[in-house]
Amino acid sequence: MKDAFGIPQSLLVLGGTSEIALATARRLIARRTRTVWLAGRPTPDLEEAAEHLRGLGAEVHTVPFDALDPDSHETTLGKVFAEGDVDMVLLAFGILGDQAHDEREPSSAVRVAQTNYTGAVSAGLVAARGLQTQGHGSLVVLSSVAGERARRSNFIYGSSKAGLDAFAQGLGDALHGTGVHVMVVRPGFVRTKMTTGLPEAPLTTTPETVATAIELGLRRRTETVWVPGALRVVMSALRHVPRAVFRRLPL
Repeated sequence: MKDAFGIPQSLLVLGGTSEIALATARRLIARRTRTVWLAGRPTPDLEEAAEHLRGLGAEVHTVPFDALDPDSHETTLGKVFAEGDVDMVLLAFGILGDQAHDEREPSSAVRVAQTNYTGAVSAGLVAARGLQTQGHGSLVVLSSVAGERARRSNFIYGSSKAGLDAFAQGLGDALHGTGVHVMVVRPGFVRTKMTTGLPEAPLTTTPETVATAIELGLRRRTETVWVPGALRVVMSALRHVPRAVFRRLPL
């Protein structure tokens, strides 16, 4: 169960090597989270992440998980929920892709969509069912401001995040009143290994800043979190820019 300050005692991370997810786990461990499940493809990076969190004092388990194998999600995640209550599920997996390459190779574009959207729909529904069965918990979904309006420079990634964002909002509405809290997190450009080499955008942020915003959102039971907060105003304006003008913007 969460403590009196809304901090989860147990955390399941879907995408166990995500830098944002690990920053969030570190922050929550420092504030009483004691059990962490890292779900991801079995790699040295996953084991290294688990060892790092164990060094902070948490009991950490690794779980084989593949976003592209939805048929395995119910069995894999069911085993975690069978071990005891999960106070928070952080859906943090996703790939950026390579826009120019993916336009030329549709199969690569499909992989982006299947990972970021289809895989998230499957895992999100399974996790939501587990939370609803136990009667409490939070499902935190890492979306992106890229999903607010598709840009020419990354519309494949942006469209997959738009689908994820809409799904998460609808799931939150469906679970309202069940004791399960769904929170959608919309970061802007985040400095991570995934974005290394890409030109930084205005209001660039860090995994640690996103983690801080997630913790605050949990305490407040917020439904939507923008990181940084100023992006809420920026994206509200960009949504209403006429398309003929928008396509000429250097975005």
